[in-house]
Amino acid sequence: MKASYKKLWKLLIDKDMKKKDLMEQADISSFSIHKLNRGENVTTDVLGKICKALNCTLDDICEFKDTDE
Repeated sequence: MKASYKKLWKLLIDKDMKKKDLMEQADISSFSIHKLNRGENVTTDVLGKICKALNCTLDDICEFKDTDE
C-alpha cells in the first residue's frame, strides 16, 4: 500500500493556501511537507495536525493505493 496525498494538495488549492501556510497553521516541519510531497509515510501525529488545521478528516487529505496496480 502506498499513500497518496493528492487530496491534500487539491484541498490547499481550494482553500487558497500555500504549503508554507499549512506548515505554520499545522505546526509541522518542512521535512514533513517534503515527505508528503514524495508520497512517503508520515506519522499519524502529522496527519492529525493537518486535519485539525484544515478542519477536515483523514479521508479528505489522503488515500491508500495498492502498489500492485
